Amino acid sequence: AEGLLWAEGVPRGRRKRHLSPHDMGAILDYHNQVRAQVSPPAANMEYMVWDERLARAAEAWAARCLWDHGPPELMKYVGQNLSIQSGRYRSVMDMVKSWHQEKQHYSFPHPRECNPRCPSKCSGSVCSHYTQMVWATSSRLGCALGTCANVRVWGSTWRHAILLVCNYAIKGNWLGEAPYKVGRPCSACPPSYGGGCSNNMCFTGVKSNQVSWF
Repeated sequence: AEGLLWAEGVPRGRRKRHLSPHDMGAILDYHNQVRAQVSPPAANMEYMVWDERLARAAEAWAARCLWDHGPPELMKYVGQNLSIQSGRYRSVMDMVKSWHQEKQHYSFPHPRECNPRCPSKCSGSVCSHYTQMVWATSSRLGCALGTCANVRVWGSTWRHAILLVCNYAIKGNWLGEAPYKVGRPCSACPPSYGGGCSNNMCFTGVKSNQVSWF
């Protein structure tokens, strides 16, 4: 899902060019905080871990400085959130938090409404960044920044832009599906979690993930 973060002003010297380990940890922790606190509560929310292969794919795509999702072959398997800023400096976390702000326009579909497909209940222009953040089975995350001299954004050119790309696996935002199952936290975790639960999320005890996701 595309996202915009409007800004104006300068100074370019303060801009980030890469995500630091601190940034990576902060982005991941924020996602898990959001996932743990969903309302209504989730029965099958999976704890999210950082995936270096997703991050490398995000870095390669961000370097192309395109305001679009991709690469196309990866998008069959991977979800993706984008945010862009130009001008006055905004923190990376501000860019991520802009996705969560869509929650105010999103109404979770009641299970009885999903018969058999859930309706899309977004009262704003877009809610899909938020729903990807809280998609229960999207348990792996990798993000990267791109610094772009010029980016074409909906017909205009943004100069000296910062592009944030976050990749999610497995892919969320399937049409007709709710982001998660409503119920008592951890009451519907996949068997692979072996009954593990931490902070309202299905949890194995592993906090990072270097495994292949194909």
